[in-house]
Amino acid sequence: MSQPIELVLFDFDGVVVDSEIISLRMLVTELAQQGVTVDIPYVARHFLGRSYPTVIAQIREEFGITLPAGFEADYRARLIAAFEAEGLKVMPHLREVLGALAVPYCLATSSSPARVASSLAMTGLTAAFEGRITTASEVKRGKPAPDLPLRAAEKAGVPPERCLLIEDSLAGIGAGLAAGMAVWQFTGGSHLANGAVPQDPQTLPHRQFASFAELPHLAPDLFLTGT
Repeated sequence: MSQPIELVLFDFDGVVVDSEIISLRMLVTELAQQGVTVDIPYVARHFLGRSYPTVIAQIREEFGITLPAGFEADYRARLIAAFEAEGLKVMPHLREVLGALAVPYCLATSSSPARVASSLAMTGLTAAFEGRITTASEVKRGKPAPDLPLRAAEKAGVPPERCLLIEDSLAGIGAGLAAGMAVWQFTGGSHLANGAVPQDPQTLPHRQFASFAELPHLAPDLFLTGT
């Protein structure tokens, strides 16, 4: 990191909460019921980190199918029910990291405000991120355009070159790089188990790490003394 970091931006799904494996399985199942046959690796590479409207537009373009009007609402409702049934979990050591950071932090997520609120409530993180949330609903272009992380940085009053973005998806990494931020890829989510990390030589993070327990050692200047 060439510039001192004044803000840490976290993606949400697949970084703060271990939700992406549930979301990927659900989307594969829901699309199959609409006649679209894809597998989890396909969904992970093409849809991970993107907003719902972007995903729907890509499905329409690639498969020539327009999903029914109620698809989004039904999918979101079933997904929240799946989070509750399977027990949505916070990433290990994430709470300790939030409590020990010496710089401000926030969320920059493609998820809808309602989904973020439900997931935070489920995992007991509402207070930790209150007033620190930016969603794709606040920008015109979703990831990999830089609009989302730039909007989050703007709200915090921090220039992008002094931001560290922690992402899991290629789309999110691309957004952070386009925004001019330091970008670290978190690879510890269940959806990236067994080395199933999407690769793109044109979209390379500045660093990868697999556990939040590593973060204080990788970036000690971001943490309170004695962490």
